Amino acid sequence: MPTPWINRDWIVACLLAPIIFAVLALLFVIVVTVQGRPFLYRSERMRDADTPFHLYKIRTMHPACASRETPLGGGDAARVTAIGGVLRRLRLDELPQIVNVLRGDMCFIGPRPPLRHHVDAFPDQYRRLLRMARPGITGLATVVVHRREEKLLSECRSIAETETVYARRCLPIKLRLDYIYASKRSLLLDMVILWRTFSGLSLVRHSPRHTGTTSNASQPALRALMSPASA
Repeated sequence: MPTPWINRDWIVACLLAPIIFAVLALLFVIVVTVQGRPFLYRSERMRDADTPFHLYKIRTMHPACASRETPLGGGDAARVTAIGGVLRRLRLDELPQIVNVLRGDMCFIGPRPPLRHHVDAFPDQYRRLLRMARPGITGLATVVVHRREEKLLSECRSIAETETVYARRCLPIKLRLDYIYASKRSLLLDMVILWRTFSGLSLVRHSPRHTGTTSNASQPALRALMSPASA
C-alpha cells in the first residue's frame, strides 16, 4: 500500500507531468536530430533489496557504451556525447524519471536507486535503507558528495579502478548520508535538498580540482537539519 509520502510525490508528479512531457517532446526533437536514436536509455535499478525496476533517462552516451553499468571515470569522457554532457550537467537527462515517480518506483527525494551489483555488495545496508526510504531522483547524498565523487572518479584510468574507488570510497559515505536522510526526513530538509540540487546546475563543467561538497551558504542549514537536536 502506498505511504502518504509516496502519495504526495504522485500528486506533485501528476501536476508537473504536462510541463515535463512538453519539455521532453522538445528535447526529443533536439537530441534525436543531433545524436540520433535511441532517445531513451533504460537501466535496471533496485526499488528494494529484492525488487528491480527499469529507470528511464535520456541517453547521453554513445550506443556502444550505454550498456556499461559503471560510474564515469577519468578515462571515460569519450563515452559521453557532446549534447549528452550538457544534458548531464543540467540534469535534464533525469526528466524521464517522472514516469518512475508516477509508477511508484521512486520519489522526488530519496536515496539514488542502486544498481543490482551494488546491492549485492552491501546487502544488509541496502535492505535496511530501502525499507526506510524509497529511491529518489535527487537526495542528500547526491548534493553533499557529488563534487567529491566526481573528483575521485576523474582520477581513475580504468573500468576496474573506477568501480573499486566508487565501491570503497564513495558508496559507504553515500549510504551513511542516505541513512541520515531517511531518519531525519522532513519538509524543510527536502526544501534544502531541492535548493541545493537546482543551485548546483551549470552549463559549465566543474574542474576536477574542485573538492567542495556543498556550498558555504547551504552547509549551516544542512548541519542544523542533521544535528541530533533536529531529530
